[in-house]
Amino acid sequence: MHHEFARTDRRSFLARTALGISAGALALPGLAGVAEAAGAAPPPMAADAKAGLERLLAGNARFVAGHPICPPLTQRRAALAHGQSPYAIVLSCSDSRVPVETLFDEEPGNIFGVRIAGNFLDDNGIGSIEYSVAVLKSTLVVVMGHSECGAVKAALENVKSGAMPPGHIAGLVRAIEPAAKASKGHAGSWLQNAIVQNVRENVAALPHRSAIVAEAVRAGKLRVVGALYDLASGKVTLL
Repeated sequence: MHHEFARTDRRSFLARTALGISAGALALPGLAGVAEAAGAAPPPMAADAKAGLERLLAGNARFVAGHPICPPLTQRRAALAHGQSPYAIVLSCSDSRVPVETLFDEEPGNIFGVRIAGNFLDDNGIGSIEYSVAVLKSTLVVVMGHSECGAVKAALENVKSGAMPPGHIAGLVRAIEPAAKASKGHAGSWLQNAIVQNVRENVAALPHRSAIVAEAVRAGKLRVVGALYDLASGKVTLL
């Protein structure tokens, strides 16, 4: 049943893409008229990337101060059942200490979350970002690393000793290894420098690896920024 639903959902999405239901989609080959999944979405909470970034940072300030105002999911559940309009996409680490909606004091339905250990881009993550840009009309991408990142620590250990972790964990390490090497020998903490370098490399890489993102940025419809979340203070700092 699950596999049949997934096949049906993919067929429905491709059909909507081909038919060109929405006139507001990005003017890219093969994506003209891409529309959101069936159902009316609630209105977006931020009109553009600038407003979205200001909203995220204001929410983080409330989180740091211990004064969150975000209502529980139960208050928006009925509206969200019919669609979503996330104004921001956040590529973050899978670390359980980095709950994106919580640290931005944001309601469900407003952030399109893409998570992978080490917060780096792979084909599936890029596809998820592209979906939110082209279909959901998100206007902001935040690539967010965090202090004491275990995936980055593993990459540093690999550079130091050549020790590669087992299984598919090795793939995570290889993806972060360029940032670990590029930041080695610089002043300050190697770990902290590598975490920042990893974010910056992925911010720079995204428009080069995604025509959809690049076109949206050129058209002034999308902004891509880097950020760092500090586990101890709870503060998000733009890079």
